[in-house]
Amino acid sequence: MEPNIKVAKSAGFCFGVDRAVNLAISHSGSDPVYTLGPIIHNRHMVDYLAGIRVFSVDGIQDIPKGHTVIIRSHGVGKETYDRISEAGLRLVDATCPFVKRIHRLAEAATRENRLVVVIGDIAHPEVIGILGWCGNAVVFSSADQVSSWLSENTAALAPMTVLSQTTLGRDTWIECKDILKKECTNAVFFDTICNATDLRRQEAADIASACDCMVIVGDPMSSNSARLADICRKKCNSVYLISDAGELPPSALTGCHSAGLTAGASTPEWVIKEVLLKMTEEMNNTAAIQTEDNATEVKETVENTASASMDFGEDETFEQMLEHSFKTLNTGDKVNGIVASVTPTEVRVELGTKHAGYIPVSEVSDDPTVKLEDVFTVGQEVETYVLRVNDVEGTVMLSKRRLDSVKGWEDVEAARESGVTLEGIVTEENKGGIVVSVKGVRVFVPASQSGLPKDSSLSALVKTRVKLRITDINRVRRRVVGSIRAVQFDERREMADKVWQEIENGKKYSGVVKSLTTYGAFVDIGGVDGMVHVSELSWNRIRQPSDVISVGDKLDVYVISFDKEKRKISLGHRLTTDNPWNKFVTTHNVGDTVKVKVVKLMPFGAFAEVMPGVDGLIHISQITNRRIGKPGDVLAEGQEVDVKITEIDNEKQKISLSIRALLEGDQLSDSDIANASLPDEIVAVSGESESADTAGDTDEA
Repeated sequence: MEPNIKVAKSAGFCFGVDRAVNLAISHSGSDPVYTLGPIIHNRHMVDYLAGIRVFSVDGIQDIPKGHTVIIRSHGVGKETYDRISEAGLRLVDATCPFVKRIHRLAEAATRENRLVVVIGDIAHPEVIGILGWCGNAVVFSSADQVSSWLSENTAALAPMTVLSQTTLGRDTWIECKDILKKECTNAVFFDTICNATDLRRQEAADIASACDCMVIVGDPMSSNSARLADICRKKCNSVYLISDAGELPPSALTGCHSAGLTAGASTPEWVIKEVLLKMTEEMNNTAAIQTEDNATEVKETVENTASASMDFGEDETFEQMLEHSFKTLNTGDKVNGIVASVTPTEVRVELGTKHAGYIPVSEVSDDPTVKLEDVFTVGQEVETYVLRVNDVEGTVMLSKRRLDSVKGWEDVEAARESGVTLEGIVTEENKGGIVVSVKGVRVFVPASQSGLPKDSSLSALVKTRVKLRITDINRVRRRVVGSIRAVQFDERREMADKVWQEIENGKKYSGVVKSLTTYGAFVDIGGVDGMVHVSELSWNRIRQPSDVISVGDKLDVYVISFDKEKRKISLGHRLTTDNPWNKFVTTHNVGDTVKVKVVKLMPFGAFAEVMPGVDGLIHISQITNRRIGKPGDVLAEGQEVDVKITEIDNEKQKISLSIRALLEGDQLSDSDIANASLPDEIVAVSGESESADTAGDTDEA
């Protein structure tokens, strides 16, 4: 028999393991990252990850607060998620999507009070994780255990959901299912075995039955690899389970005319490649010790048969043949596939090749808020663009966004002709403007057309959704120019027309402060700006509008008056219900003693704040029981004093206050009280407590 090497196409990482490893690598950095248990059962990969500060720990208690923890592909129970959250850790969930599906099925069964039956190894991490999502569950690893359990329990009539470990042997599942289906009338079965596991084992058995020697590459701690070795031993007398090329015995292939090679789901591609190289060297060495007459013929036969078994071209070197066996796709290819699973971060696509295809969320859409479950469904056919092929890991990164951009050009050109409005996501701030992704097409919007005020920061628009109009297209230079301002102008004009059609005195609006002046604020009430005078901004004493509002603030206003011809609107903000005078008269009476704060000194007395928004006058004659030249001889602005309310004029909203009335033994005459009254031209509301003689003294008011 001519010597040859048969390599299993299914050898190496499965999708779930590949995804977990890539997530671990992508989250590595200067700060250490931790995995709950080894990310995969392979010491080479674990050592590599440790070198980039991704460490395996036994429990959450071993991870410092604030660091990142990765849940491996086997998955964990619900309680572990809760503990991670309570411990203040950042979570990266690398649970295999197929295992996630089992968790959801188990959780749903528990909510429906169904018994969960798991067919698998009770000590396997995946099964332990599944049990963490169940309320009432049992685990069986063989048909005999199922039969024994049924004979000792009255569970046959109980509603149950039957699940399987993803790496369970198909024969075991069928045997257990047949028994349960016959005895249990209320059982629902879900075949949750991973198809990749079935394929790997069947292929290993087929190759082993046709070879003199079989090599399985995998960590001895991996149940998946151990199971492959058991299957091959039933078909081949010479089987070796090794973790790397160094463990392959020198004499393993002596006298071997045909050899097979496969690997467990946790074996990196580069380890498989090293083993294949060593097997080839050993077989070539065996051929070299043949007689000198047929040595050349045997060597050519080895190379030719290896080429035939691995589908390599006649003129390729071994290195080229090896690369060819792992590479069937190229960057830039357009490929069709079937959606196999959807997670929050990526979509797995079956391409019909050895490679595991996936579309990261960033390559689905420019919209950062997009949810993959809203775009894809399992079983859906999808056309994608090949971004990157990783032959070592056996993965292909795909992009839907790139293909969409080609179709987007047609839509953008049509929009330029019709003048319709398009929507897009601002992806970056560029020199002189911003870039908006519209249907996958880059559209440049100059700063002057961004819709923001001059010299504003354009970075505020990044990652936001905007409406724009296409103004220019140069297909040769692949340059598209758009305008956000044009859309805003039209929208504002439409809103303004609506406001002027419906405006009336007293109508309320929710507006936005556009600008401030010394005498008030301009407020946009929907395409039209109205003026709110400073006196209408607050019942309290304010020096200028900026004391109470800022540009950009939302402000509830109502129409005081308007002039359609001159396009002017006077707005108010103070509400009658908030009038501090109304609050004052309901809580204070003549004769009450209150503590007040002196807010302004005048030649004839001092104004004092009785409560926010309400001032009263302490006449100079009521400051003390002795004659003084001016109020400042006794009082100072900001000083707090006790006073007595001697008069309340509700009609004119005036208050008379007296310190003198509280002085021990002092009796006020009628003339004193008359002198203490407020002059008619003085009112008690804050911000208006000035006499006619000092009304212009606004700097001190």
